[in-house]
Amino acid sequence: MKKIVLDTTAYTALMQGQPAVIQAIENAEQVFVPVFVLAELLFGFKIGAREQTNNALLQDFLKLQGVSIQHTTNETAQIFADLQLDLKEKGTPIPTHGIWIAAMAIETGSVVVTYDRHFLNVERQGFGER
Repeated sequence: MKKIVLDTTAYTALMQGQPAVIQAIENAEQVFVPVFVLAELLFGFKIGAREQTNNALLQDFLKLQGVSIQHTTNETAQIFADLQLDLKEKGTPIPTHGIWIAAMAIETGSVVVTYDRHFLNVERQGFGER
């Protein structure tokens, strides 16, 4: 079963019609939208000119079969702590939300769909493997 986790840049690319993201979603059986990504998107909508339109598009997307909001668990928190320590020790920190997204992907055996290069700093078995 192919599972993916969308970050904010991937959702934005989807809304812009980027073929690579569309294909990744079409090929996935499960698409996770982390709650942190949801929060970032909602904030962006609030400060933008098309809040209602963007919110409606997001709600429609979240209703699609196989798409779900992903919440944190105790296991997510443990993976987060381990990842943050690894990144700190290597001197390659990434934004906190990125660590949460990576932890969620590792927990669910998913691939992160992103346009953020900082995810390349995450070296962990099961992360980023296709």
